[in-house]
Amino acid sequence: MDWFSDTHYWLGRLVFQRMLAVLYLIAFVAAARQFRALMGARGMLPVPAFVARVPFRAAPSVFHFHYSDRFFAAWSWCGALLAAAVAAGAADAVPLWAAMVMWTALWVLYLSIVNVGQTWYGFGWESLLLEAGALAVFLGNAATDPPVVVMWLLRWVLFQVEFGAGLIKMRGDSCWRDLTCLYYHHETQPMPGPLSWFFHHLPKPLHRVEVAANHVAQLVFPVLLFTPQPVAGWAALAMAVTQLWLVLSGNFAWLNWVTIALALSAAAPLLPAAHGAPTGSPVWFEALVLAFGVLVLGLSYRPARNLLTRQQRMNTSYESLHLVNSYGAFGSITQVRREIVVEGTADAVTGPGTVWLAYEFHGKPGAVRRLPRQFAPYHLRLDWLMWFAALSPAYARAWFVLFVERLLENDRDTLRLLRGNPFPDLPPARVRARVYRYRFTTWRELRETGAWWHRSAEREFLAPTARSAPPGTR
Repeated sequence: MDWFSDTHYWLGRLVFQRMLAVLYLIAFVAAARQFRALMGARGMLPVPAFVARVPFRAAPSVFHFHYSDRFFAAWSWCGALLAAAVAAGAADAVPLWAAMVMWTALWVLYLSIVNVGQTWYGFGWESLLLEAGALAVFLGNAATDPPVVVMWLLRWVLFQVEFGAGLIKMRGDSCWRDLTCLYYHHETQPMPGPLSWFFHHLPKPLHRVEVAANHVAQLVFPVLLFTPQPVAGWAALAMAVTQLWLVLSGNFAWLNWVTIALALSAAAPLLPAAHGAPTGSPVWFEALVLAFGVLVLGLSYRPARNLLTRQQRMNTSYESLHLVNSYGAFGSITQVRREIVVEGTADAVTGPGTVWLAYEFHGKPGAVRRLPRQFAPYHLRLDWLMWFAALSPAYARAWFVLFVERLLENDRDTLRLLRGNPFPDLPPARVRARVYRYRFTTWRELRETGAWWHRSAEREFLAPTARSAPPGTR
């Protein structure tokens, strides 16, 4: 190790950059496949309307200068192709400056999407991908040894993700303090996975052990990241294992996988140093790395202070480039699961005998006999926002009206976000939405009925609405 770089981090950098490139690829593909209905020119929250009212300095994006659906699609697919190339090793096969250009391009491409994504991109893992992506620009490639400054900045991001999540829990819902949150969480989380039913039915004492282990993983292990090796490396490795537990129990897009990539970069010093790797770095590269490190440390004051305040904010970006951010999730736990079931009918006049057919979503619970699927690290944005809408209509006020209008038109792009269209020939005459209370069935109910869920109607969310009448939520 010299003053600037350390060969012990060589494998950690390799794993981190390749994993991050794969996650970029998934993020770009998700954007390309979903944007038209969500924020395209005829989307629920159109980009042109957003950039017309929000200045460039508040949300830097190429789409301030030009927008069309075709341009957005090309932008996203170009990002996907570049990410695939980097994941395959292209950035290690070119000179250092070219590798930095490739990583910068990935960051700029995705930043332009996130900054016009509005509600659909209001998730902490968007900022996390951008913050990690900005650091990847200054990690170098196979032509240089990993810069120690940047590797420690990756460790700082990992600390913020985990410690911030741990603090928000301890300051939030009392069930985290009395170790009972997982009595409910596996059932009420935004998008359960195929194993969530089984996790929910673990014995309650084991649920309490899960919560206690989570506190250790998020409040103790992050502190150990700043201790000497091998303690720091083993702490990082343990954090990666706990993230895999979360991967198995739910769908949280790429949050867990970026965290795992960060943890593996910090665990790399457990392995022997690379032999035969290039040593030394160009002076211009060292100067850029040090300047960027000083910039990030200066900007990190606000997220660091956020960790110490009782009014801790989670999933907040402190500047429009998403270079530094605060993280955290599930400060409070929903104890009852509610789902909005959207239905349509071919009947122009509805009554007690009306036949209503449900629109099924890819990820969010609907049909009670359908086992939840695994989608993460792919992100189903509409499904996630439907979970928030069930918590409060305020979360859906900006887009649900337009969503219903698109269903009444059999809009092709909107229907692509759903698992199926119950009206393939003609659009429905009316659409309605109702709130149901969902719970996982018991072992006995599953054997007798084959249903993974039990549901009961609670209230109307949207009255039957026809194409001629603008809908409104209640």
